[in-house]
Parts: sequence; C-alpha cells; structure tokens
Amino acid sequence: MQYTLEHTSENSAARAGTLETPHGNISTPIFMPVGTAGSVKGVHVKELKDDIKAQIILGNTYHLYLRPGMPIMEAAGGLHKFNGWDKPILTDSGGFQVFSLGDIRKLTEEGVHFQSHIDGSYHLFSPENSMNIQRSIGADIIMAFDECTPGDADYAYAKKSLELTQRWLERCFVQLDKTQPLYGHEQSLFPIVQGCVYPDLRKLAAQQVSTYNADGYAIGGLAVGEKEEDMYAMIEVVNAILPENKPRYLMGVGTPVNILEAIDRGVDMFDCVMPTRNGRNGMLFTKKGIINIRNKKWESDFTPVDPDGTSYVDHQYSRAYLRHLIISKEMLGAQIASIHNLAFYVWLTQEARIQIKNDTFKTWKEEMVKQLSVRL
Repeated sequence: MQYTLEHTSENSAARAGTLETPHGNISTPIFMPVGTAGSVKGVHVKELKDDIKAQIILGNTYHLYLRPGMPIMEAAGGLHKFNGWDKPILTDSGGFQVFSLGDIRKLTEEGVHFQSHIDGSYHLFSPENSMNIQRSIGADIIMAFDECTPGDADYAYAKKSLELTQRWLERCFVQLDKTQPLYGHEQSLFPIVQGCVYPDLRKLAAQQVSTYNADGYAIGGLAVGEKEEDMYAMIEVVNAILPENKPRYLMGVGTPVNILEAIDRGVDMFDCVMPTRNGRNGMLFTKKGIINIRNKKWESDFTPVDPDGTSYVDHQYSRAYLRHLIISKEMLGAQIASIHNLAFYVWLTQEARIQIKNDTFKTWKEEMVKQLSVRL
C-alpha cells in the first residue's frame, strides 16, 4: 500500500493525499461507512457506490468471526466476494467489541477470553488469532489487536494497558510475517496508538509504533468518554510524532464537528456508526445544522432534507415524507436517513479535501463548525 501526501493546508495541519490499495485508490481525508456484520445497515452496495460515493468501508472482526464464521468467509473467498464490495475494506481487530463486553470477558497476557453475546459460547482473541481472522476476512487494511483503554482510566491503569498493547503489537507483526494473504492481495497492518488522555503516554505510544515503519497508523481510545478538548489535545500530541508520509486513522470518531477539528489537526481517515445509528432514530446532519426529523415542525415541510446539499443528497424525498416514514417505523425511513447521513459525511470530508488543496480550509472549517453545531 502506498500513500502520497499531495498538499498541506496553509495555517493548518490539514492534509490531502491519495492512498493506493489493492482494491483501488482512496482520496483523503476520507470517511469510511461502518459495515459491522459485513453490510452497512440498510444500504445496498449500489447505493454505497452511486449515492453515497463511498471509497472504502469497514468490516468488524468480532462480529464476522462469530457469525457467519471464518469457514464460511474463506469458502466465499473473503469479505469482498461475500458481500459484493469490490473496493477497499478495512477491518478492526475485534478488541473494542471484546473489551466492551465487561463482565463476560477476562483479560490476560495471552489475550482476552470472552463469551459470545449470541449464544454464550467461550472464545479467545489474541494478537495471533486476530491476525488469522483478519487474514480470513481479507481486508486491505487490518488493525493490530490492542486494549481500548476507557476514557476515564487513571494513569496507572492507562500505563499498564499501553504496555500490554505494545507487547501485543509485536506479536501481531510476528504472526503476520508467519502467514500469507489468502486471496492474492497484500494486507497492510496499522498499529494503534493508545495512552488515554495522558500526553506522556501518547508520546511514548506514537514513538513506539513509528519504529515499525507500517503502511499507516491508527489513533485509538478516543471518543470513549473523555472531554472533547482532551481528544483534540491528544490528536495534536500524536500527530506531531507520527510520520508525515503515512496515513493517520482516527478510530470511531465522530460528529461532523469532531471530524473537521481532527482534519485540522492532521488526521486523514475516519469511521463512525453515528450517521447510520442516529439516522435510524431520526437525526439528520445537514450543511445548516442538525435536524430531529421526529419533531412536529417538519410535519408539513415539503422541502428537501438539505436544500443546499445538491452535491450529495437525493432531493426526491421531503422532510415531511421522511418524518412520516420514521414516525411510522417504516424500514424505508431508516434507509433514506442512513443514506443521507452517510452521503453527507463523505461529502464533508471530500469538500474538506477541496478546501485543503485550495488553501481555504481554515476559513471554511471555522464557518462550517458554526453551522454544523446548530439545532434546526
């Protein structure tokens, strides 16, 4: 995988680049729709390509491992063949999902023993089998197995957790070197920078992962309960150390404002379930602010969801009609809202790219942050 840094914005650390993968090129900054169980909920592949204009999607190691399972995945020829998506795919390591299981998991040096949320069966995720599972899934970009430290962890816990993540990272690279890709294309392993909200731990983590000369680097353990200003501060600390000639992926973040602020600080790649999860519940993101489509004020509003969004949204559906669908719990309502929000997120990052290359990003971003924070 090859990353080309094309331009850095004036008065900002915002970057525009191109990421070359075995399944196509990605123009950064980029938002990646989340396909937890092998699909982006309620969205067809055709809509991902034509309406949303997604360039890459995510798969989830934990969920795909449990169902349909790796024998089925390998028999299908990997996730690309299984779900019909022929563009790049990124998979997480399963770590975040396992650590969110709480009382039904046990952390050891070996890995994490856990019970399936589906049937209660017992399993182990270790750095080695996380790599093996991600080989079976066949994503272009795969994540190292790490512990996602809670945002409110004390210093002692965060330090111990980071040291475990660092030991696991070495095991991930060793295991990857011992194995071969299964489907004829190379896979790029991204280390994950942890360290909670402690600058010295984040610095240590960024320095340590940089020694691996990986194809890219991820920033994890943010948007997990810490204050927004702490999140932004940690991004600045980490990006001051990570190599400039490699992509930087901020995991699981976040609101449109979060994304713009992170781009401003030098982040290239994003994912989040917010566009689809919030969309299914009637929250819509637009250029002028946030709409709760369930509110009665939209009942007889026959204008498009985002009248100014001619570059990304299908105008055939009015606010009134979408409200009717959501209130009636029609499946089409959740589908339309999900497509709208995903298309907006992708548009936002690609518009940021245009502004970066034109050296107008900083002014544009400051104005957009004001607009995107408004509740309509």
